[in-house]
Amino acid sequence: MSVSTRVWLLIVVFAFLLLQSVFTVNQTEQVIITQFGKPVGEPITSPGLHFKIPFTQQINSFDKRYLAWDGPMVEMSTKDKTYVQVDTFARWRITQPMQYYLRLRDERSAQSRLEDILGSETRTAIARHELIEVVRSDKDRKPLQDESLGPLTGEGTIGVLRPIRVGRAAIEKDVFDAAAPKLAEFGIELLDVRFKRINYNHQVLERIHQRMISERLQIAQRFRSEGEGEAARINGNRDRDLNEIESTAYKRVQEIQGEADAKATEIYAKAYGQKPESAEFYKFLKSMETYRKVIDGDATIVLSTNSDLFGLLKRVEQKNR
Repeated sequence: MSVSTRVWLLIVVFAFLLLQSVFTVNQTEQVIITQFGKPVGEPITSPGLHFKIPFTQQINSFDKRYLAWDGPMVEMSTKDKTYVQVDTFARWRITQPMQYYLRLRDERSAQSRLEDILGSETRTAIARHELIEVVRSDKDRKPLQDESLGPLTGEGTIGVLRPIRVGRAAIEKDVFDAAAPKLAEFGIELLDVRFKRINYNHQVLERIHQRMISERLQIAQRFRSEGEGEAARINGNRDRDLNEIESTAYKRVQEIQGEADAKATEIYAKAYGQKPESAEFYKFLKSMETYRKVIDGDATIVLSTNSDLFGLLKRVEQKNR
């Protein structure tokens, strides 16, 4: 083998060894070097170019950024024995990479441990409080109410919110305070915990729906009662007004008829009172009108001989003879 060949071979070997001993650390990473599975030296947290012994030492990198833990929907019971499904979300990061590596090794194990600890603390916190405390966070919250419904306070549970003493935010803080020290033992800093979603159990939903239906039936019954009362008032006013109008109209009719009769009587008196023959003729006309009203083709009349009607008929008969 020639000298130049040996030189090139040495250069290649040297370059290969150099590549195996040099590595870069990204700004978002932190590295632990292990030799035969055991950590060597301190964790490398600063970005840049670093060295290791080739072949015998390995690089184990971990993320320095904020990481998310999205827990599964878990069913649990509240203090008032209401079964709910709670979906929990958390933020965390690796602050002690050496401790993290020795206890957990990788992110998959960390996620599993987060689920165990946060899930357990969540169930414990939920079990210590009633449902109203879990779903509400504002102690001064007032229910939204349609102005058309009017004042509903005092009508059962409609338009009334039960007061809370703790609230959801305080329960989330309790979960955080209980879980953070336990996760710190694994080199993990817990940044935040939140209840992402809280749903009723399917068996409880039917009861909630029935309660909602009952409340709305109460509102509907209230509207119906008010409507029936208003209808009765309107009908009463209408009947009163109609009676008043009819009474006034009847009074006016009677007045007009009385005035007309008086006027007619006055005219008759003037017309038939001028001569005795006129008075006799008037008496005759009135008798004829009376006959027309009381006598028809099938009428049978029994008259006294002293009756005016009998006398008139008798005079008519004598004239015909």
